[in-house]
Amino acid sequence: MNVGNPSENIIINEKWCKGCRICIDFCPKDVLVLRQDKAYPAQPEACTFCGLCELRCPDFAITLRRNNK
Repeated sequence: MNVGNPSENIIINEKWCKGCRICIDFCPKDVLVLRQDKAYPAQPEACTFCGLCELRCPDFAITLRRNNK
């Protein structure tokens, strides 16, 4: 799977993110951090696209873009 630019493949809607940290706590690779009270992909290259952040976000603020090129 070609994921292209890793930082462009983890999309966080800052308007919807309330900074609850659930996505951060569920991420097995510590990709996400809290920055200015919003989730932020600090290490996007470490993302394995397991989908736990996207699945567990109660506000649907995270989308993972999976490119299958």
